[in-house]
Amino acid sequence: MDVMTIVRDSLIQGLGLFSAQYIPAGCRICRIEGQPTRRNGPHVLWLDGRRGIVVANDARYINHSDQPNACYYDDLTLHALRDIHPGEEITHDYRGDLTDADDDLDFAA
Repeated sequence: MDVMTIVRDSLIQGLGLFSAQYIPAGCRICRIEGQPTRRNGPHVLWLDGRRGIVVANDARYINHSDQPNACYYDDLTLHALRDIHPGEEITHDYRGDLTDADDDLDFAA
């Protein structure tokens, strides 16, 4: 992870990823690490309608929100959409998963 985060119980669902420090808007939070997949399952981030990543790092605990405070970029990085305060859960809108990602994405960290 690029900034200090912690995994703990979430009021949204199960476990969640929380900020352990102040994260200013636009700051890179982390880069997604994982393995490519074409099957749905736990911790899958969909890149398009047929390709996904089984997320292997703590980013797998990021829960959905209709009002997210973070978003993924096509280079598999997660950035803060607004200031995120210590103790706040980091969320993104699952409906906005990478829909136009390149075919030759690098899945290595």
